[in-house]
Amino acid sequence: MMTMARERRLAEIFVEVADSLVEDFDVIDLLHRLSARCVELLDVSAAGILLVDAHGELQIIAASDEHTRLLELFALQHDQGPCVECYRTGAARTNIDLTRAETTAAWPRFARQARETGYVTTHAIPLRLRNRVVGALNLFQTGPHRLGDDDIALAQALADVATIAILQQRTLEQSHVENSQLENALTSRILIEQVKGFLAERWNTSVDDAFAVFRAYARARHLRLSDLAARIVSGDFDTAAIPAPAPARPGDHHG
Repeated sequence: MMTMARERRLAEIFVEVADSLVEDFDVIDLLHRLSARCVELLDVSAAGILLVDAHGELQIIAASDEHTRLLELFALQHDQGPCVECYRTGAARTNIDLTRAETTAAWPRFARQARETGYVTTHAIPLRLRNRVVGALNLFQTGPHRLGDDDIALAQALADVATIAILQQRTLEQSHVENSQLENALTSRILIEQVKGFLAERWNTSVDDAFAVFRAYARARHLRLSDLAARIVSGDFDTAAIPAPAPARPGDHHG
């Protein structure tokens, strides 16, 4: 992306985020958009965002695609990987070569699974406000290109925006507000994952395509993703009202 075009796009994205920070905004939709914006602005192939719940356990809250979501879930299940370490230390881990023996030795299961997914480089950026860390942003690359200092600074800025969004511009000292905001987001994420799988099976399409159509339908009607998902799960909404995604054309690739 050329410098001027990238700066213009970056300004647009921060305006987009600022416009989203209204009362009762849809934090999950915003974090999914931020994951996609990371892929757009940085030289990375995928991005994922992890949040800590009230019990101190990390949970996957958003990802740019389903492969990355499953990889992040794998990392959490095995309690290893740069994102887990980044959250615990509060320090960024960048330009990690997943093909190096040292990386495999440090995180054997995660490194192997990441390579099998097609990634060779990863980065972990803390979601931090002052001295408190609420999660981490993970970036993945399918090539060995290193991220420079400017890109790392931009990734941290996007992570900071995500942190503000999660906390709804409230201070972390208000722990009851923090826990409520995070728990609501994490509970909503479970409902949305159920709906993604249901729609993908109903339409015989990929989970990514099903989620894209679900999000587009909700946003066009100013519905919160979690509210629409809850109605679908409870049987209070006829999913036939959501137009099915167009069939994939030969040669199309998703993931």
